[in-house]
Amino acid sequence: MGAAATRHLYIARNAEASPDESELTESGRRQAVLLGRRLADVPLSAVHHGPLPRAAGTARLIGEQLRDVPLCPSEPAGDYIPYVPRRDEIPPASADRLLGFLDGFSVRERERGPELARAALARFTGPVDGAEPRHELLVTHAFLAAWLVRDALDAPAWRWMGLNHANAALTVIRYTPGRPAALVVVNDMGHLPPELRWTGFPTELRP
Repeated sequence: MGAAATRHLYIARNAEASPDESELTESGRRQAVLLGRRLADVPLSAVHHGPLPRAAGTARLIGEQLRDVPLCPSEPAGDYIPYVPRRDEIPPASADRLLGFLDGFSVRERERGPELARAALARFTGPVDGAEPRHELLVTHAFLAAWLVRDALDAPAWRWMGLNHANAALTVIRYTPGRPAALVVVNDMGHLPPELRWTGFPTELRP
């Protein structure tokens, strides 16, 4: 068996997008630039991003603040339903609300998403081959960010639901050989001024 090294996975939800999600808002562009500046001294080997415009645009602006870090579009980094739970998996008090939310997505979205979620876990999580630690940024969407946090905690599969992520907030997970995954930070917005924080987060959950 070959050597394995620690992977540091930096996860960011796309910056704030326009109502039709075709581009970033002015606030979103500022969020992305500030996140890129925060990451400028991290030895990133790649910026992986989903294919949708709001993720690709966020990744591009982040990349402009970095030095020679490749942008890598990836379908598993995209926006999809990672897991569709059965009613008996969910606490009864939450089942109607959570399952009703999922009913708003097409059958194709609910069927295709779990396959992509498995691919994302295989591609972006766990230690890496070789002797050198690796630092990677994943610019994605709220659902996949929640799925990866859930996985790091070994929480039940349905528990990606209810884990919210703000636009351009930073989550970091460390995967060290022989140890459980470690959440280093979650939803960190320290690089954003107050007026740019908490966008994309449910209003009733904001502090």
